[in-house]
Amino acid sequence: MDTELVLMQFEEIEQKVGQLIENCNSLKITNSELSDRVEYLEKELQEKIEIENRYVKERELVSSKIDGLLNRLEQKEDAQD
Repeated sequence: MDTELVLMQFEEIEQKVGQLIENCNSLKITNSELSDRVEYLEKELQEKIEIENRYVKERELVSSKIDGLLNRLEQKEDAQD
């Protein structure tokens, strides 16, 4: 009877270890998928940051050109007065 009980306990332990291994493998796959997703999102974010930086530089350039033109107009008006 003791031997049967010990064998049953070993079977139970083996099943639980098997379940733990399956869970571990499943979590590894999920972790890998999430890591890939994070990498993708980080690249996408970096691209958007670069686009935003280009946009800011373009706005600064346009603003600078407009200011330059306005200054030229003011100088022309002052010269005509």
